[in-house]
This record gives sequence, structure tokens and C-alpha cells, in this order.
Amino acid sequence: MLQPKSNTPIADEAPWSESLTAYDKEHFTIYMQLLDASADDASEEEMAHLILGIDPAKEPERARKALRSHLDRVNWVVTTGYKELFGS
Repeated sequence: MLQPKSNTPIADEAPWSESLTAYDKEHFTIYMQLLDASADDASEEEMAHLILGIDPAKEPERARKALRSHLDRVNWVVTTGYKELFGS
């Protein structure tokens, strides 16, 4: 189930790096909420509004770009970045 957005500020675009960043660690809960919502087939509009705190009706382009950026980043974290957590 979707959860209301956190009080942690969300960047319009998730910072990209080939290693885990402070942003990734600070937004881990947000990332997990995005994965959970995506697995539950939540709409992009729901995820942008309820998790990222961006109103897609008022800012459709910003909502789309921010959501895509954060989904891309969380997918990298769960497929590659997590290895840093285990020293691999």
C-alpha cells in the first residue's frame, strides 16, 4: 500500500553515481516505497504524488522526470549498488 511521502526533501532528479551515495542512504525508505508501489502496480501519478510529494496535475513533466529518475536509481541500487553494503 502507498504511504504518504516522508519529510525528507526529494531532488527533482536522483543524483547518479557508480557507488552508493549519501542521497541513496538518506532516501532508502523512499526507494523501498517506490519498489513496493511499483510491485503493487501503482500508477506513476500515485507514486509521484504520494511518495515523492510532487503533484502530477500541477507539474506533470517534473513529476514524470523525478519519478523516472528515482525508479532508475532504485533499480540500480537493488541490482548493483547493494553489493557495496556487503563488501562485495
